Amino acid sequence: MPQTFAEKILAQKAGLSHTTPGQIVEVTPNVALSHDNTAPIYGIFKKMGGKKVFNPDMHAIFLDHAAPAPSTKHAENHKIIRQFVHEQGIKHFYDVGRGISHQLMVEEGLALPGEIVLGSDSHTPHAGVMGAFGAGIGRSEMASIWALGKLWLRVPESLKIVVHGQLKPGVTAKDLALYVIGNLGNDGGLYLSVEWHGEAIQALSLSSRATLPNITAEMGAKNSYIPPDKVVFDYLEGRAKRPYTPVYPDANAVYARVVEYNADDIEPMIAAPHRVDNTRPLSEFAGTKIDQAFLGTCTNGRLEDLAAAAAVLQGRKVSP
Repeated sequence: MPQTFAEKILAQKAGLSHTTPGQIVEVTPNVALSHDNTAPIYGIFKKMGGKKVFNPDMHAIFLDHAAPAPSTKHAENHKIIRQFVHEQGIKHFYDVGRGISHQLMVEEGLALPGEIVLGSDSHTPHAGVMGAFGAGIGRSEMASIWALGKLWLRVPESLKIVVHGQLKPGVTAKDLALYVIGNLGNDGGLYLSVEWHGEAIQALSLSSRATLPNITAEMGAKNSYIPPDKVVFDYLEGRAKRPYTPVYPDANAVYARVVEYNADDIEPMIAAPHRVDNTRPLSEFAGTKIDQAFLGTCTNGRLEDLAAAAAVLQGRKVSP
């Protein structure tokens, strides 16, 4: 039976020959990700009667949301987390200043092709840039994984997005993402496994690709996936924390929906207030005064993005 990426990887991890959308399966993630919310998760874990986490090496904890701690309460939470990490023998711990969890998952070789990453953060689909199944879960669900090492998931239907051609100079993966979200709506991927295909996707750098699975969380996606290729494998050479086996959808898999775009139709985009799907061409806002700008986030904020901003700002001064 031909299968999509989500159907195939969830079948493999559940020890089944195949799965169908809507089916409930029980899986053990390869990586369980949490961040500053580890402290409240720990509280839930203790109420469950938990004492030792299932397989400490499976867990990756990052202090990246309130960093450095902006209040005494946050500082106390960080202290609790550091103590918890030490007591549990969790080696994949990234303290304040190391970076954003989703990016570090890639850089540290923790998000790998053909694996499942479940995280207590909505942008966990970011792991799909490496060909992993990444999905956000709640705090009580993460506490359950700590205690039992497994979680049930409903197999999602799949949305296949195909982008033909090449993006024009000056048009970025973020523009593509906003264009798609504007077209499909902020619920256009609701509980769907979103797959990105086409020559325009393959031509993107790894940093640019990462924007796509990350931001599909903003259209309700359960997970988002880009088929891993040589770009990914070369990046993981000497970086991957363990051996991995990529998983690919079957060529004749059945999708809930297939949407195709021509990259040449896409221009620089902007999401205007107050919805992520309120997207329009940037040209419509020419001459608009900018009061404040921020470079960062887990959707972008990589060196490639900062370099692009620096190229624009070089030799210029802030307007008085």
